Amino acid sequence: MPSSAELIRPRRWRRALLWAMLVSLLLVAQSLLVWLTLNFESNRAQEVVEGVAAAVVVDLKQALRRDQQNLQALLWNNPSSDEWRQDAATLLRTRRELLRVERRGEDMTVTGSVDSPFQQPVFSQIPRDDLDLEADLACAAAKRQAGPAYSRTYFVPMSGAMGQEVVDLCMPVVNEGRAEGFMVSTLSLPRLLDEVVPNEVMRGHEILFVEGDGTRLARAGVPRGAGVFKSERLVDLPGLTLQLRVDSSGGRPQLIPNLTTALVLGLSLALGAVVALLARDVRKRANAESALAESLAFRKAMEDSLVTGLRARDLQGRITYVNPAFCNMVGFPAAELIGQMVPSYWPPEKVTEYLERQAVRLSGTTAPPREGFETVFMHRDGARFPVMIYEAPLVDGTGTHTGWMSATLDLSAQRKVEEMSRQQQERLQATARLATVGEMASLLSHELNQPLAAIASYAAGSLNLMNDPAEDTPVLLRQAAQRIAEQAERAGRVIKSVHDFVRRREQAHEPVRADQLIDSVLPLVRLQARKSGARIEIDLPSPVPRVVCDRTMLEQVMLNLTRNGIQAMESDTPLERRELRIRVRQSHPRWVTFSIIDHGPGVNPDVASRLFTPFFTTRTEGMGLGLSLCRTVIEQHGGVLDFQNLQGQDGKPGGAEFRFTLVAEAPHGPSHAARARASDSSTR
Repeated sequence: MPSSAELIRPRRWRRALLWAMLVSLLLVAQSLLVWLTLNFESNRAQEVVEGVAAAVVVDLKQALRRDQQNLQALLWNNPSSDEWRQDAATLLRTRRELLRVERRGEDMTVTGSVDSPFQQPVFSQIPRDDLDLEADLACAAAKRQAGPAYSRTYFVPMSGAMGQEVVDLCMPVVNEGRAEGFMVSTLSLPRLLDEVVPNEVMRGHEILFVEGDGTRLARAGVPRGAGVFKSERLVDLPGLTLQLRVDSSGGRPQLIPNLTTALVLGLSLALGAVVALLARDVRKRANAESALAESLAFRKAMEDSLVTGLRARDLQGRITYVNPAFCNMVGFPAAELIGQMVPSYWPPEKVTEYLERQAVRLSGTTAPPREGFETVFMHRDGARFPVMIYEAPLVDGTGTHTGWMSATLDLSAQRKVEEMSRQQQERLQATARLATVGEMASLLSHELNQPLAAIASYAAGSLNLMNDPAEDTPVLLRQAAQRIAEQAERAGRVIKSVHDFVRRREQAHEPVRADQLIDSVLPLVRLQARKSGARIEIDLPSPVPRVVCDRTMLEQVMLNLTRNGIQAMESDTPLERRELRIRVRQSHPRWVTFSIIDHGPGVNPDVASRLFTPFFTTRTEGMGLGLSLCRTVIEQHGGVLDFQNLQGQDGKPGGAEFRFTLVAEAPHGPSHAARARASDSSTR
């Protein structure tokens, strides 16, 4: 029979084991609670930094928007140059981040500028012309978007081996619907941070503008952040994206200030906390698994419903995923495509080219273009079709680059629509030419009636002379035959000019002298002028400039504009003032301006806004296509078609001037057409 000591020994061992388990459990629970407390403090500090970053981004956008509004206000009521300078100086005294405000013409020439009074002129070390590239690009974007645009940031050196990072804001100047130039303002990134970020934020944080590689552009706040709690945000502006970094000066939470609270809470809630944490963890895991399953099902349904083809490749170029839309596009099932290094949808004649391009892409030396690139795929049945591919890096949950994800769009339907649109445009242009000739039928009949009547008269006289035995009969017959030939040639020229205008089909751009372009339509213009009693005046410079254009389409533009000018003078213009002037000027080394000037009543303001609208006309017999087609043709040539009403010496309306620009032939080097063909071949 065991003794009492032997019975007590196992009980003590079991009790010690239980106490050890309890102590261990408490130590684990307390350690976990302390860690959770520290983690909570860290998260709260990080949330504070995130909130500061979000608030700074909002304040920056509001300040920049306020600067845009103030700059736009400088042009209200079309101020004079002195008024504009005074208002700009006032604005620079109130907005310290603005270093300089410039007013520029359409050709980017500076017509006025004002510098900040709080420092030396920003371009005192390097002239403004040497740092004008970013402003030119921003103004080009602003003109294209018809709104403000920012340039990329650039460094401007200052005196004393100092300098600062700046950015240009370009705003188009529009007066009564017409672009008259630009207003360019230079903003200092360091001063922008100093003016926008509150002092209480700068006392505890370092605020930075950085580039993608971490290079600092501008800073404000404490001299150096601790580098523990940081937040980065993007400030999206028109034409510019700035990366903002907020670095807190505070370090990681210390253990001792939070240890007492953690121990008290741990000792009192240890057992209940363990059970609660376990139950919470199980519940969260179940919810996470359910949410993950729903997310996967939703993503699968979304990918299956897409009409855009998706394809994933690993770093070796092996296909790892394709969606149903991609399979339908190329005609191959997913099982055949996954794992292929040389896809079956590559045309055999382009495999070498595509492998070289894929090797460059997979090497990581060049990033895929954000606007995508166009290539050719092959369907399973052998048919080739164009596609547009957009690629992006494929990153896993740990941030590791594992491959590339491609979005593929089939361009076959788009190409068919573009071809149909081109054919419809050609038909519409041909119809407009036929309609123009139809309207001129009465003029042609009148013009041809005179030579034909003369031919008949000379022929009758010749018959009579044949019966006359006089000695001078052969001489008279020869003169009559000569007159008949001249009149027949005159009628032939009229018919040929109409035939060439209607039937000509060339679409190539070629260098043409301006006087040749005018002479080709002058016979048809004179028909209309003779009927209306108008005079035609040609004003050409010396030497005559040459332009690069589609000659047939520009002849149609010239004919439409001259006929409109003649018709405008038929009703209210006295006969002695019915003069139509065709003027050509080399307005720029790259541009030639054609002007059609009449002395009619001008364009009614109620009609001006709809003048170039298709099918809008003020004549009962018109189709409303002439001016619309004219503007389309000029814009396709890279030029601009506009008009303005003229005033006579007595202040009354003195006619209208329609003018358009064409690209001038380069004085040296290949022509515009040759450059265009070279560009097309390189693109292909």
